[in-house]
Amino acid sequence: MLSNQTKTVGVLGAGTMGAGIATVMARAGHRTILYDLSEANLQRGIGTVHGFFDKSVKLGKLDATAGQGAKDALTGTTDVAELAPCDVVVEAVFEDLALKKDLFHRLDEVVSQSTLFHTNTSTLSVTGIASGSRLPERVVGTHYCNPAPLMKLVEVADGRHTADWAHKATIEFLGSLGKTSVVTKDRPGFIVNRFLIPWENSCIRALEAGVATKEAIDAAVLGSLGHPMGPFRLLDIVGMDIHQQVAMRLYEQLRDPRFYPPPMVERMVAAGDLGRKTGRGFYEYDDTRLFGS
Repeated sequence: MLSNQTKTVGVLGAGTMGAGIATVMARAGHRTILYDLSEANLQRGIGTVHGFFDKSVKLGKLDATAGQGAKDALTGTTDVAELAPCDVVVEAVFEDLALKKDLFHRLDEVVSQSTLFHTNTSTLSVTGIASGSRLPERVVGTHYCNPAPLMKLVEVADGRHTADWAHKATIEFLGSLGKTSVVTKDRPGFIVNRFLIPWENSCIRALEAGVATKEAIDAAVLGSLGHPMGPFRLLDIVGMDIHQQVAMRLYEQLRDPRFYPPPMVERMVAAGDLGRKTGRGFYEYDDTRLFGS
């Protein structure tokens, strides 16, 4: 069982979700090791985390000492062996089952047997991912809502062989981060993406059909549903490539046409208009940081 003391947390993958989760860990005071195969991706992810803390200090949401401390808590690596001291490892890489299984298999040879393995998947089977580890009982699904530094919700899904101790330790750990846990079954999309992906696709189809402009649809959602941002602003943060991947994974498993991404998604991905990270998606951006504060 984990205690509430400072821990060493590894985050696998320096993309949108990985950088966001690393921000959460460093802000909570944990020694955070961000891992990526690509040095360029790794440095970009570290820059995203540092940018969040710098902006937080500038806006007065974090004092300068705390901001620097959070930045100092983060290191990066492209070597799995450097994750050896981790108490918790959070996997947030590309939604590819073989890749995730291989990472957990490699980590088995590096970390302690008591290290918790968390996967941020929301489209693949937690049980399937856990099968990559010789200790599947320590693997738990923890799906952070995007953007992770700003959203409190985390969906928690046990695999078929997840142990009670791992589930309880996960809930305790997430609570120490200031997160709200919602327990769900190990099913495609869990709760959030089971609803969110078809809804986002419907918004895109409405835009394609000329029902209203992107600005009008975003304003309607903000004014009537109370969402913190409209669907097109959110999609620009998530990234159209990520939306396409998640939607297709869910469609392949559920065969529900509501999950199939509209043609506009394919056109935007082909054009490189992925969202905020590329400076252009549904909107254009001078500031390409993936999340603000």
